[in-house]
Amino acid sequence: MIRLNVFIQVEAEKKEEMLQIAKDLVQASQKDAGCIAYDLFASSTRSDVFMICETWTDETALAAHEQAAHFQTMVPKIQELAKMKLEKFTF
Repeated sequence: MIRLNVFIQVEAEKKEEMLQIAKDLVQASQKDAGCIAYDLFASSTRSDVFMICETWTDETALAAHEQAAHFQTMVPKIQELAKMKLEKFTF
């Protein structure tokens, strides 16, 4: 399995737009083959930090997700609005 933690830091004036795109990305990604979990979390201590936590069955499923239309359109939009940092774990 593969776990991705995607940390998102966004300025206050871009927060609502980023959150809507991230929620749409989560909803679409949960339907992808091989997706075990895909959730959006808000920091309890920082109002400008969020995390998308993803769990995939394998590299094939993750690669297919990264080629999906929703990923290809929504992730660049989030990157325009916020800073993103990725952590990847294989277990």
